[in-house]
Amino acid sequence: MSSEKINEKLLWSIAFPGFGQLLNKKYFKGTILLFLEFLINVQAHFNQIIMFSFNGEIVKAVQYADYQWLLFYPCIYFYAIWDAYKDAGGGNEPYSFIPFVFAAYFVTVGVIYSKSVVIFGTLLGPVWLPIFCLIPGLLIGLFIKKELTRRLKE
Repeated sequence: MSSEKINEKLLWSIAFPGFGQLLNKKYFKGTILLFLEFLINVQAHFNQIIMFSFNGEIVKAVQYADYQWLLFYPCIYFYAIWDAYKDAGGGNEPYSFIPFVFAAYFVTVGVIYSKSVVIFGTLLGPVWLPIFCLIPGLLIGLFIKKELTRRLKE
């Protein structure tokens, strides 16, 4: 499959978990992921949290968040992205899943600490701290993938 088609499915999955699977004609899996996305989003009040966060109302976002549900979101989200990418023909090299997994781990840690971490006097909350945690998660995942691939070749 062309890289354009792989990227299309990857980007649709980033936009909404399950869309990539539907484009890959994995209808059952796509429907399950769409259902889980909707269920977790509603139960965690995620859209309201996003709106509060984008409007600078971080304390309201923290108060409104249902963390018991919100903690499920990063793993479902990054699994859906990885799965759509893999089913579209990407990720054929060894350990290509690792950056996705570490992104999910670090974003989850960001959610856990989002009530209390203050950076430069600013509480980042349940949207911004997890987004910032994505960067080191991806970088560490890419580094580990590179090292494991290098060792595999030795």
